[in-house]
Amino acid sequence: MRMNPGQFHAAATVQQTFAALRHPNYRLWFLGQLVSLAGSWMQTTAQGFLVFELTQSPAFLGYVGFAAGIPSWVFILYGGVIADRVPRRAMIMVAQSVMMVLAFALAGLVVTGLVQPWHVIVLALLNGVANAFDAPARQAFVVELVERDDLTNAIALNSTMFNAAAVVGPAIAGVVYALLGPAWCFTINGFSYLAVIAALLAMRLPAFLPKPRVGSTKDQVRLGLSYVKGEHVTRTLILNMAVVGLFGISLVTLFPAWSVNVLGGDVRTNGLLLSARGLGAMSGALMIASLGQRAARGRVWTIGSFVLPVAMAAFAAARWLPLSLVLLVCLGWGFMVVANSSNALVQTRVPDELRGRVMSIFTLTFFGGMPLGSLLAGAMAQRIGEPTTVLINASVVLLASTLIWWRLPYIRKLR
Repeated sequence: MRMNPGQFHAAATVQQTFAALRHPNYRLWFLGQLVSLAGSWMQTTAQGFLVFELTQSPAFLGYVGFAAGIPSWVFILYGGVIADRVPRRAMIMVAQSVMMVLAFALAGLVVTGLVQPWHVIVLALLNGVANAFDAPARQAFVVELVERDDLTNAIALNSTMFNAAAVVGPAIAGVVYALLGPAWCFTINGFSYLAVIAALLAMRLPAFLPKPRVGSTKDQVRLGLSYVKGEHVTRTLILNMAVVGLFGISLVTLFPAWSVNVLGGDVRTNGLLLSARGLGAMSGALMIASLGQRAARGRVWTIGSFVLPVAMAAFAAARWLPLSLVLLVCLGWGFMVVANSSNALVQTRVPDELRGRVMSIFTLTFFGGMPLGSLLAGAMAQRIGEPTTVLINASVVLLASTLIWWRLPYIRKLR
């Protein structure tokens, strides 16, 4: 049976969108990470609402977010150096195993009734340390799983996988928390790490050939920083991600308080808010994946950079749950278009020998900005309320987008 031109185009578009999945190792990675990340989002959702139930404090939500992210400032650049020196598969497996143990520890504290807010902070801090070594290795690992022509598609599908989990995980967590309590969310997350560990063990990868070491660890970090400083496109994209991490996506920290104080809901409302943001981000990632090499990525990046703050400002004014969910879909789309396009533009420009270090800097600016943003958002919300806090943050993100559009027009011409 022959396909008409429309059917052929649709089939080609689907094939383009999921091109990276033709690589067996990437398929294993995609499936294992999808299960594990869904569990991680369950824990994030349940942990935030548990802390709010224990403290009734938006500021304390910021403390937890700060504890989870501050290890990035201390360890992630060194994690990038290590990711260039050791087998990345082994590095990821160790980090994932540590996070699995921490999830079971939190579940045990809740089951025994011993959990206190400071326990959550300490475990979030330890989880952040593990993530500081895991994140740069995961970012750089993708290039080992696909051919270079499919790298941009693989990066987009990574984001799709992350945000598919961000849709499913919080929604399930809201129901499980309401019916069975938070301990089950943490327990399910603990078991979910087994999926990605099994996927990593099943991969067939070429033998690892360590690159020759030149200079000390500090020298290697300095070399990565020098590259970013001297490469104006990379520098601009990374600095913008710092603004997004500090003032943009940090509003997620306030969702437990927003669910109760602004929308008059409960833990299920919190799960819906997170899922709506994840749905928008997933749609943005799929759009980037479907465009592939045809994308005028700079133009797409520019559109997303304005959609994000406008959606934030509108969300700050909304008081009706369905409208809030729609606006969070738009917000998630804008955020993912910016983050994904930035990631792809940086990864396609960086030399292989600097990949781990440059991606650790990219990750640091975002994950390093988030804890400071969480701390700031929590403190501001405690004093001036959640809606005003989000509106101020939206104004800062909009100002950064406008300055880049006005002063750096070459960004929107990038391909």
